Amino acid sequence: MSTNASSSHISSSSSSSSLEDELDLTSAILAQNKALLSAYTNNNLAMDYYMNTIVNQPKHKGSISGHRVIYRDRAAADQRLWDDYFAENPRYNAAMFRRRFRMSRNLFLRLVGAVEGHDVYFTQRRDGCGKLGLSSLQKVTAAFRMLAYGVSADSTDEYIKIGESTAIESTKRFCRAIVEVFGQIYLRAPNANDVARLLQINEKRGFPGMLGSLDCMHWTWQNCPTAWAGQYSGRRSNNDINVLEASHLFADLAKGIAPSAHYVIQGKVFDTGYYLADSIYPKWSTLVQTIHDPRGPKKKLFAKMQEACRKDVERAFGVLQLRFAIIKGPTRFWEKFVLHDLMSACIIMHNMIIEDERDTQVAIQDWSETPVSEININRDDTVVFQEFLARHRQIRDKEAHYELRNALIEHLWERYGNSND
Repeated sequence: MSTNASSSHISSSSSSSSLEDELDLTSAILAQNKALLSAYTNNNLAMDYYMNTIVNQPKHKGSISGHRVIYRDRAAADQRLWDDYFAENPRYNAAMFRRRFRMSRNLFLRLVGAVEGHDVYFTQRRDGCGKLGLSSLQKVTAAFRMLAYGVSADSTDEYIKIGESTAIESTKRFCRAIVEVFGQIYLRAPNANDVARLLQINEKRGFPGMLGSLDCMHWTWQNCPTAWAGQYSGRRSNNDINVLEASHLFADLAKGIAPSAHYVIQGKVFDTGYYLADSIYPKWSTLVQTIHDPRGPKKKLFAKMQEACRKDVERAFGVLQLRFAIIKGPTRFWEKFVLHDLMSACIIMHNMIIEDERDTQVAIQDWSETPVSEININRDDTVVFQEFLARHRQIRDKEAHYELRNALIEHLWERYGNSND
């Protein structure tokens, strides 16, 4: 009897315990559902409040939220610019235009027409309200002020009435258009006729076979990213030798497609032109260095004349920097391709100015077009590569460098050694 009573008591306790567990689980589920319903209700109330707030707020109708509109009277500024420089009887004469725009009025208008026809950005258009926007003269003049004077974009606003961001955009697009329109003409490599003309001019100066002078100009990148500082900052990474190694100056010569330059010095025939350079450059057969410490009258005369002719490239850099001050001081742009376009555009316009102002009365021999030699394309790649290596070794031949320099020393002494000049 006692055993049965004990079993009944255990069974009763188990059933009451499982009933309590079920009640606790049900209460937990109901509490969780109530919490979710409360969160859902609160979320709906918050969304309704947010949507009502957005609807009741005044709508912004401009391009940039918080942008302050300044009435600049662009039409009056455009008319004033026209009256000052481009009217039939302008307020400022041609000499003042040349001084402020670095070129003649005709050349400037040629550039304006070229970039306007190349990029629709420079075409004057009407905005959404029907008002005329900035003219091509205003945009190009703002770009020229930044290039010629090296001023900030904001400083062009007072006269041109153009915003800072628009002036920067105009400068970038103007330089890109100049490179795309005139780059193939004014940045091309010398052809056979150019080489013949250079050889004729430099032979009269005492250096037969000279194509020009070689030097390196450094341009500070103020906003160079820190990750690129070791590659672009300072003069150790981008020194003259590294720039020469990365240059394509002798690429056509190594490929065997460069125009020939035949000349004779002291009875010896040479077929490769050369450039005058200072002593930091390597002793290649295509570079003629000066003598650091010349001994004897022959070497002293050679060093004197070599350094005098080599000043041409330094003067060219000086004129380029004075003409376009933006490449004289540290540049404040960020992208490398923008820096490339800026420098290329300044060089192109420099060459166009020289062409426009060149003295046409100077007697320069006219050279007829040289026929293009036929190239046999059915050649073994191994033979072509071996010829390339041979020409590459010939360019860097130190013995040929000294042989050419010694021949020039004797040539200059025979020609100018007994002169009082």
